[in-house]
Amino acid sequence: MGRAYQNRKESIAKTANAKSKVYSKYGREIYVTAKSGGADPDGNLSLRGLIERAKKDQVPAHVIEKALEKAKGGAGEDFSPARYEGFGPGNCMVIVDCLTDNPNRTIGDVRQCFNRVKAKLGTSGTVSHMFDHCAILAFAGDDEDAVLEALMAADVDVTDIENEDGRITVFAPHTEYFKAKQALAEAFEGIDFEVDAIQFVPQTTTPISGDDVAQLEKFLDMLNDVDDVQNVYHNAEY
Repeated sequence: MGRAYQNRKESIAKTANAKSKVYSKYGREIYVTAKSGGADPDGNLSLRGLIERAKKDQVPAHVIEKALEKAKGGAGEDFSPARYEGFGPGNCMVIVDCLTDNPNRTIGDVRQCFNRVKAKLGTSGTVSHMFDHCAILAFAGDDEDAVLEALMAADVDVTDIENEDGRITVFAPHTEYFKAKQALAEAFEGIDFEVDAIQFVPQTTTPISGDDVAQLEKFLDMLNDVDDVQNVYHNAEY
């Protein structure tokens, strides 16, 4: 069995309204990343990776450009990251990552989501120690040894490599993301990353069933409807 991680593509919406929420979340993240590290993707590796992921997730070019122009202007909102942790339906562990210009509003909105499904919002560190903050790169292939050799030659600190069903998945510490991606791109010409992300990967999973599954889906939908929420990670196994 492969590791339990959430491919960002799975959350891409099917309705116009939900798609606009996805675009808005990307726009906010691009704006914040460009404002803090510069709006030139060539000089801001975090921004470059984020734009590449946005394009792969079919975010329109005008959304990306608008966020970059806003960052170049220097004005606008002052967003800061906020992370909330707790236990969701079926006692699964949950991490909620946000970008907010009003922490009091955001924690209130997130707490309301937890309360509505009788979940428990904890304090910082409540569950994050049970997740690994990983760079995840997945692509078609079956030569695990060649991949490991390319990464080791580039001095990448690899956590794990999985080879399943014609797809190789590389896990590395989140700090190694850019080095790992560049090493693979240079070693394998034309490589197409099916998964290209930095995520929290649970060290263990919590099986849920019955009503807890429906409650978790409701919980995730409510969190994703909160404007300040960027990503939600959990360890529930259906």
